[in-house]
Amino acid sequence: MTVPSSVANPRPLALDVVSVQSQVVYGRVGNNVAVPTLEALALSVAAVPTVVFSNTPHYPTMHGGALPTEWFEGYLQDLSARGALCTLRAILMGYLGNPQQADALARWARVRLKERADLRVVIDPVIGDHDHGVYVEPGLVDAYRRDLLPLADGLTPNGFELAHLTGLAVNDVESVVVAARTLLTGRMQWVAVTSAAPGTWTKDEIQVVLVTRTQAEVIAHPRIDATPKGTGDLFCASLTGHWLGGLGLAEAAVQACCHVVQALRRTEQAQCAELLLPMAGNRSSDKTTTRECVSKSTYRIFPCKQPLPI
Repeated sequence: MTVPSSVANPRPLALDVVSVQSQVVYGRVGNNVAVPTLEALALSVAAVPTVVFSNTPHYPTMHGGALPTEWFEGYLQDLSARGALCTLRAILMGYLGNPQQADALARWARVRLKERADLRVVIDPVIGDHDHGVYVEPGLVDAYRRDLLPLADGLTPNGFELAHLTGLAVNDVESVVVAARTLLTGRMQWVAVTSAAPGTWTKDEIQVVLVTRTQAEVIAHPRIDATPKGTGDLFCASLTGHWLGGLGLAEAAVQACCHVVQALRRTEQAQCAELLLPMAGNRSSDKTTTRECVSKSTYRIFPCKQPLPI
């Protein structure tokens, strides 16, 4: 009996996205958020952990740590060895355990970019926030600047992280735009700054500032009285997924804001300590236009006052 060639030589699992970030046993941060978000948008995802923790550090106890560099490099290399990257469309980078991982990830990503000219790289440069300060190894800030930012098409820092990456004050929307534009060199095409310029928020709204080479826009979205970890991870994954799905950047950013607000509303209603992702039937479709999302969720998107050179 002859075995069909398709059975004898099965095709490898085709991946759309490799998501490189944290993993927790309990909680909704890092890949625990990114993978279900991307898969809900019909994308095939490989999750590469940088750290494995029992939970996030704000709990009284936490166990785990960064993956050994040999393991981490091996995870990345084995994806290539399995032939799973022939259809790869994006690399998503989030929380890293140490500068050695940044170096290994950069070397691996450079090879992938040479193989696929249309590959997109989106980085959420997890450094810290206004509430807790820097909560990663100090050397990671320099590692992001030196090794990873030159590879990125897009970046999703919060306002605190933007200030640390650029060394500039980001007290209002105009200064956020100025700081973000210093990063728009080389491959970098856009920066979406979450929780931007908190001193300018109203009691009902928070701002995301989206800066490209030709324009800057502010997306004002509802402020929800819930503060679980993982909202930045959710925003980055949702924006990336919608962008890969064909939406323009502004529309993808609004959809990501919609997704985060819906998750926060669900979390608030359940009075849950961890982020609850939106139910599939309640989340905005990736085909929803920006205008529909703005109208439905009382979002506002408008040009920034900061003049931009041609």
